[in-house]
Amino acid sequence: MEKGFLEGAKAATPTVFGYASIGLALGIVAAKSGISPLETGLMSLLVYSGSGQFALCALILAQAPLTAIAMTIFLINLRHFLMSLHTTTIFPKARLAEQLLIGSFMTDESYGIMLGEYIHHKEIKPSWMYGNNFAGYVTWSIATLLGCVIGGLIPNPDRFGIDFALIAMFVAIFSGQLEGMVRRLPLRKIGGILGTVFLAYMLLSMVISESLAVLAATLLGCFVGVVLDDK
Repeated sequence: MEKGFLEGAKAATPTVFGYASIGLALGIVAAKSGISPLETGLMSLLVYSGSGQFALCALILAQAPLTAIAMTIFLINLRHFLMSLHTTTIFPKARLAEQLLIGSFMTDESYGIMLGEYIHHKEIKPSWMYGNNFAGYVTWSIATLLGCVIGGLIPNPDRFGIDFALIAMFVAIFSGQLEGMVRRLPLRKIGGILGTVFLAYMLLSMVISESLAVLAATLLGCFVGVVLDDK
């Protein structure tokens, strides 16, 4: 029996619960950053990137230049190009419009759920992926909007530690990536990558803005990682 939209939405249940909690946190952080509920809702609908939106709030609060904000969001979401390319191999019969619809609303979590489904069922209908994607999309948009409204009503959200949500998310992302690197790469290569990022940031921040230094250090770290991974 082929699974359709509703089955895909049901498969996204873990994503829905996760997005509900972190979306509320993002909304509160957005309110603290001076972003209105309308702007938060539009940001979720148009950007739809958890880590990207947390970074966006932090950069807006720090009054970073528009170019730095745009480049940061671009680099944070650059991995979606690779995920979307791989997804096209799972839906080889899908039309271009269907592929674009799947890739535009796909996240790390919906991609992971899709891979789990693909292991058990080699044939996945695009409609199943629509349900998987849009369950998370709708939940995220509503949760962030509601969180921003709640955040505007809280006099001092700092006492709840909500402003640490951005740091906590990136620590979680980094710890997962580091665990994967430790399993696959020697420690000297990992040290070379992290050392490059640290030194590049420390040196570049002396001559350019901190936001641009982060971008440049990240690019250098990626370059060193590619070079070392080929050896």
